[in-house]
Amino acid sequence: MTTTTEAAPETRSFEADVAKLLHLMVHSVYSDKDVFLRELISNAADACEKLRYEGLSDPALLGDDGQPRITVTLDAEARRVTIEDNGIGMSEAELADALGTIARSGTKAFMDKIAGAKDAQESHLIGQFGVGFYSAFMVADRVEVISRRAGTDTAASWASDGLGTYTIQPVDTADAPARGTRVLLHLKEDATSYTESYTVERTIKTQSGHVPVPIFLKDAPDAEPKQIADGAALWTKPKSEITAEDYKDFYRSAAGQFDEPALTLHYRAEGLHEYTVLAFVPETKPFDLFDPDRAGRMKLYVRRVFITDEAQILPRYLRFVRGLVDSNDLPLNVSREMIQESPVLAAIQKAVANRVLSELDKLSTSDADRYVKLWENFGAVLKEGLYEDYARRETLLGLARFKTTASGGEWRSLKDYVAGLKDNQTAIYYATGTDLDRLATSPQLEGFRARGIEVLLLADQVDSFWVTSGMDYEGKPFKSVTQGLADLSLIPHADGEQPAPAASEAVNGFIAFVKETLGDAVADVRASDRLTESAVCLVAPEHGMDRQLEKLLAGAGRLDAAAKPVLEINPRHALIEKLSGLETGDTDARADAAHLLFDEARIADGELPVDPRAFSARLMRALQRGIG
Repeated sequence: MTTTTEAAPETRSFEADVAKLLHLMVHSVYSDKDVFLRELISNAADACEKLRYEGLSDPALLGDDGQPRITVTLDAEARRVTIEDNGIGMSEAELADALGTIARSGTKAFMDKIAGAKDAQESHLIGQFGVGFYSAFMVADRVEVISRRAGTDTAASWASDGLGTYTIQPVDTADAPARGTRVLLHLKEDATSYTESYTVERTIKTQSGHVPVPIFLKDAPDAEPKQIADGAALWTKPKSEITAEDYKDFYRSAAGQFDEPALTLHYRAEGLHEYTVLAFVPETKPFDLFDPDRAGRMKLYVRRVFITDEAQILPRYLRFVRGLVDSNDLPLNVSREMIQESPVLAAIQKAVANRVLSELDKLSTSDADRYVKLWENFGAVLKEGLYEDYARRETLLGLARFKTTASGGEWRSLKDYVAGLKDNQTAIYYATGTDLDRLATSPQLEGFRARGIEVLLLADQVDSFWVTSGMDYEGKPFKSVTQGLADLSLIPHADGEQPAPAASEAVNGFIAFVKETLGDAVADVRASDRLTESAVCLVAPEHGMDRQLEKLLAGAGRLDAAAKPVLEINPRHALIEKLSGLETGDTDARADAAHLLFDEARIADGELPVDPRAFSARLMRALQRGIG
């Protein structure tokens, strides 16, 4: 039955983010515009895969046309390219929802990055950020989409010039695909090369030659279609028949990336459960690596039928891995929700995660340089597993790499660290913060440096969480250099220097005075054995929270009140000895000195003085006393 309508088109405005994105696309100056073909073909392939899945429970949706396909038609005379699929299609409401909004997070990150790019200098950004349908406006000054959802007798069209609005209206089904979606691109004058058969065929084979749907090309609207991609799933082929170039092309198409895979994992598991895995670790950071939902990007197939990309095949800390799992054991005739609860899927998830970590471990041994590049991109994410995945904690600790006070800017493993432990050293020491250079010069490190004790410099936010979870490595607990007593007395100085004599009675008296003067502002004031050069520093109480973690939680509004710090004073510092010699009757000068020392310690710790105006007044008085 043919359905007709005479409804007038409705004009709507794009959401703000889409409007900004389209402005960038329309005015794009990037030379690498071929990506629009990959994006539109990828969308078409997804539509075909969704139909295959829905057709399992409702075979009538397939009708007499059960073979999925994508057809690209060129029209040089009309300066037009058409990409059509016979997939699931969209209703009028779905058209508006899919093409008037951006559902995927990370749009702002993409726009900020692409807006700051200079000419063709970052021409791969568009592919890297996978903005899909909207990339069509790089080559087209008008785009029309006509779609008919499988199993319905109505069709609708969407059209826009990319300048802020779009129109949407019902259309006669005679003018629509029998099922699926047709995208018509009215090309800009400088994009006519995309009507040349050789250019388009070469581009499609390079970018989309391994999508699991056959692709046909028509040189002209009335030409016979020529198959240019067979739709054979790459992961079903023997590895001996697949080239590195094949893997790269598939990775770029499936992952929405424009780099090369840093690691490719392709294997077939047999035994209790049978499934195939094709997974890639990207060479560069995906833009959505730190999305709030931290969702994975692995697709689940069952006997080559796409099921879902929301099955969380891998733990969230492996979300940078792109690819798929194709199972022979999972049932096809159940809902996505039931599959998610399947014990078979649980077994697959466990095995695939273990295999990915095993491959990373092999790479760290066989090619340390390649692994370090991978760690620099994804180490902060992998470390999330140290407090999320207790069962694999030992493996993850082995994979972890750190900058340390002894590494000279290079990366070190915990195995390297433990091999260099000093006599009587019973812990793995670390310092957390937000800046490596600042960490390396922290006064709390002085006593450790003097004894040649290596300290891990942890500058990622996640570090403040996993190190406090009570773990150890080879029996050595992790201990913060800014928490509790340093207890370094049993470890000799690296240069053989003898321990300094105990603090004088005058110094001890001054320390007691500082403690009394500061009162409730501190938990304690004590002599320090961790300071060798600085006069003072702040540390957390022995059983308190690490100071960096405390700052993070306070900044996130998840801490009601911060713990009072401990002020440590270097009893052998010349300034402290001088201050200890002040007349006990000069209480004003001694009180100013006590508060100034506390504020100095706060400043060295990246904080403001308790009372900036009082700090300024005390400093002024101290300067006046100094010059007589």
